[in-house]
Amino acid sequence: MKPAINYSIYLVTDHNCLQGRDFLGCIENALQGGVTLVQLREKNVDGGIFLQRAIAVKNLCDKYNVPLLINDRIDVALACKAAGVHLGQDDIPPSLARAILGPDAIIGVSAHSCEEALAAEKDGADYLGVGAVFPTNSKDDASEVGLNMLKEIRQISKLPIVGIGGINAQNYTQVRAAGAQGAAIISGILGVNNIEDEVSKIKMTISD
Repeated sequence: MKPAINYSIYLVTDHNCLQGRDFLGCIENALQGGVTLVQLREKNVDGGIFLQRAIAVKNLCDKYNVPLLINDRIDVALACKAAGVHLGQDDIPPSLARAILGPDAIIGVSAHSCEEALAAEKDGADYLGVGAVFPTNSKDDASEVGLNMLKEIRQISKLPIVGIGGINAQNYTQVRAAGAQGAAIISGILGVNNIEDEVSKIKMTISD
């Protein structure tokens, strides 16, 4: 049976935000603060290293009963028994990911327009990652779509929506008010001094 997913505080990992701090320690701090979903995003690393990190992060997430998604790599998701994957527009289609990972996997797809959102929904995505909502340095290829596009996609799609891009404790409520079920946050969590406190601050703003 497919697990119920709480998309509200969705941590996306990035080593570049950590300022030399311990990777697993920072993720555990975020879990202690109350993140509800974790995506392991590892760019430019070999598959073996990615898998090692995925297994370690999966063990941490299991400790806090939080699902783990893997960015792009379906093979790594399978090998570490992650809850699912998040796919970009240039990755394999969600229908093929579903065929490989099975009916209970959580499959997210990045969408930057209403057309991409509808195509992902039709192809079996479980949720949409919409962004960049605000300016961000975490993704080199991220073009800003803004809150208005998030609102437009909310009107035409039945799927849960997660805003991504430049989101932090200060603007989190704007993303939720625009119709998103949650926000995927990178530097707004991992780039701060006290990660656990920052997640707790975000959690306190959630009213639903």
